[in-house]
Formats: sequence, structure tokens, C-alpha cells
Amino acid sequence: MGGHGHPYSPAELELPGFVPQRLSQGEILAPFLAASVLVVLAVWLISGRCGGRLSRTDRSLMCWWAFTGLTHVVLAGSFLSFAPDFFSKENPSYFHEFFKEYSKGDSRYAARDTVILALEVITIGFKGPASLLAVTMTVTQCSLCSI
Repeated sequence: MGGHGHPYSPAELELPGFVPQRLSQGEILAPFLAASVLVVLAVWLISGRCGGRLSRTDRSLMCWWAFTGLTHVVLAGSFLSFAPDFFSKENPSYFHEFFKEYSKGDSRYAARDTVILALEVITIGFKGPASLLAVTMTVTQCSLCSI
């Protein structure tokens, strides 16, 4: 643990009311992986019903865009909207625990760094929706170039 009772770097990072993580890394990773596999599998199976007009490359890209779009919208959305003080929740949700673990890799999330907040706004507002739009456009065989 860091100097202030938390596992984040720098040890001097002030996190008033820090509550240690209750879920293990595996308990956090398993639901995320399960949900990710379900999303990719669903997109793969549904895209296969397009009468063979989508290549495997298109279908693979659709799976990636759906995964990344939903990951960014759901996780970044929960970070900004529902987890502003995730490190101090006495009865943490899965998302609070997820961000405690995630912050071990980038403590700017725990510190609510303004640059991170600005990047997450961009992620929620543009990157996630653009990825989901790419899935939709691929299914409908729409292209910005042909409009």
C-alpha cells in the first residue's frame, strides 16, 4: 500500500476516505471478459445473417467496433456519471471496484485529473458513438463517400 493507505502511485496522492478494494482482480476481470465475449459473439452471429454480403473482415471489424464502442460508452460513462468518488464507497458497485483496479495502472483516474476527465468526455461523446456508428454503417452497407 502507498504511504496514505492506498496502492496508487505516487504514494503522496491524497484520496480522503479511501476504502480498500474488496473484489480480486479475477472477480473484476471475469464479468468484463464474459460481457465482452457475449457482445462479440452476438455481433458475429447477427452479422452472419446478412445473407453473405459481409466479408469475414467486415464482420471482424464490426465485432471490434461494437466491443470498443460499448466498452468506452459504458465504462467511461459510469466513470464520469456514477463513480466520481469510487475510491471511498463503503458499499462499492462493480464499477467502483473496476476503477480502483484500473487506477492501479493510471492513478490519474483516482485523482480525477482534469485531462483524464476531458479525454473521457471525448470518449463518451465521440469515440464510443463513432465506433457504434461504424457497426451500423457496415450492416447497412452505407458509406459517407457515397452520400
